[in-house]
Amino acid sequence: MRVTASNGNFTVKAIAGIRGVLLAIDCPANCRDGLRGFAFKRGIVGAAQPAKWLRSTKVFEAIEPDPKNAKDPADPTKPKRFYTNDHPIQSFLWGDYAAEPDTNYHFDVYPMHGSPGALHPAAPVSFDIRTEKELDQGHGVWFNRGAIASQKFAEEFQNSPPTDPDDPADPEVKWLSRGLLDACLRYIDETPSGHGLRVAAYEFTYAPVLNALKRALDRGVDVRIVYHDTTDNGVDGEAETAIRKAKLPKTRAGTKVLFPRTKTKIPHNKFIVRLDANGDPTEVWTGSTNFTPSGFLGQSNVGHWVRDDEDLAKQYLDFWELLRTDPDLDDARARALELTPDPQAVIGQHSIVAVFSPRAKASLLRWYADRMEDSAGSLMFTAAFGVSKELAPSIAQSRKLLRFVLMEKPAPQAQTKEFAKDRKHLILSYGVPLGEQYTFKNGKAVARRKIKDFGLVKWFLEEEHYRSKNEGFVFFVHTKFLLIDPLSDDPLVCSGSANFSSNSLLQNDENMLLIRGDTRVADIYMTEFDRLFRHFYFRDVANELEAQGKKASSIFLDDSDAWSASYFWKDGFKSLRRQMFFADPRPRWFENAAGRANAASHGAKKKSAKTVAKKKSAKKKSAKKR
Repeated sequence: MRVTASNGNFTVKAIAGIRGVLLAIDCPANCRDGLRGFAFKRGIVGAAQPAKWLRSTKVFEAIEPDPKNAKDPADPTKPKRFYTNDHPIQSFLWGDYAAEPDTNYHFDVYPMHGSPGALHPAAPVSFDIRTEKELDQGHGVWFNRGAIASQKFAEEFQNSPPTDPDDPADPEVKWLSRGLLDACLRYIDETPSGHGLRVAAYEFTYAPVLNALKRALDRGVDVRIVYHDTTDNGVDGEAETAIRKAKLPKTRAGTKVLFPRTKTKIPHNKFIVRLDANGDPTEVWTGSTNFTPSGFLGQSNVGHWVRDDEDLAKQYLDFWELLRTDPDLDDARARALELTPDPQAVIGQHSIVAVFSPRAKASLLRWYADRMEDSAGSLMFTAAFGVSKELAPSIAQSRKLLRFVLMEKPAPQAQTKEFAKDRKHLILSYGVPLGEQYTFKNGKAVARRKIKDFGLVKWFLEEEHYRSKNEGFVFFVHTKFLLIDPLSDDPLVCSGSANFSSNSLLQNDENMLLIRGDTRVADIYMTEFDRLFRHFYFRDVANELEAQGKKASSIFLDDSDAWSASYFWKDGFKSLRRQMFFADPRPRWFENAAGRANAASHGAKKKSAKTVAKKKSAKKKSAKKR
């Protein structure tokens, strides 16, 4: 769902995901004169309701000097809302993340001129675009809200945690999950009697999922579960306690149901294979979401449902059959590599390739690094536990390519210094609340401290996270995906449970999907990446400014047209980002990858020829001596 439209001067490229529409705007430099920003109006095609102006995120200080305390004229008990026709968006990139799935929207994008309080619109750029269905064309993709320490959550629920996090109908649960939990439960609940489910679960504790599996078992579904055995010295762990509460039996009618996984460092899978009445695998649920409350409701996560690919489902079932035997590391490595050999540099067009771990070598990291270096248009990467030393050089490699990296917390100081050498093209963002900053110990981010007299609390409400015990390692970014040239017509999406690290490949049970050429899947992942990245990037910048004693005054708009200059600076980040959406760089990533593979093959043949020549020469010398 990609649309490009123009009014003759301004051009808009719109990219629709499932619950968001990303709009990139371009124009000749001379069209910036007098430009105060852009107003957005959205309506549903064919609906009786009129189109509405969309809300703004910043205001003109001359019009609203105290936006936090401004009241709705129609209802003084409610805060005043601000709209883009009065307070336009001063950016050439904007995302509408209040959209609904499978909805045909009409947009009007108005360049706004004039002065604050007396703006007037130019001719709009108008277009229709339909958001994606949640499950369509072989793929279903669901992202939870993830960035839940937000002003919107504070407005909606006053930062209070869900009344009952185990109730899928709880309003806060539904808001935080954003369809992710409903989709997982649907996957289980819609499995008919006589069919089967094969589960591989890490941190198997979330009652709604366990209860759904128990219901499936009771209605005659053949349910079998490999789970993370957390038993320690004979004491029940969290998984055993949750299993007992859900009344999941060890066996049912003589068939084993529960298979503890003990002989691995981390049994990190989170997948479910669906079988038909003949026992044949048909569909797969996978992704980054642990079957825990924080997996669905806290840290950012994705659930990915693949249907209409029986070969892929068969691979996952074979992997599950291996895991249920609780293999030791050597056996697991050998079988995982047999099931999913290392991929070719260029996987087949419009294909899905699975990769399972543990593996004997971490060579797949070199594969990821090569694809990063092969990217031609842009690179987008989430690194929950940081960027591994194997991938860092390929990300840091200076070149005219925008690379966006989203992390749980700041990179170590030495790595940050290396990344900063190409600051125009490599942009980092990490999870943190507004008004807090990380401190470092031995070069690593270890804790957060409050920023005294934080300026933006005048606008943003006090924030808190949904995390009942403040325990665990990841609170913000838990997704594990890599996007290579997502804006192109032949993108590469890598998504799964694995953390793009050597430990993940060598020690853990993991799974990863490599998806080439599916622009629908790429658009969904890319729009969600943008939502998360820019959400946290704003916080990072605001926190750093305040920590340096500078005013983070970004709640107010520029009342002149000077704001647009940074979007047209030669080689400036904002200018490069604006151009990125409208470019068509060549050669493309797969052409670069093919060239790399050919060069490697030629080098190997040349080396082999030299080896043969040396052996022949040695034989001749030996014969002469005799």
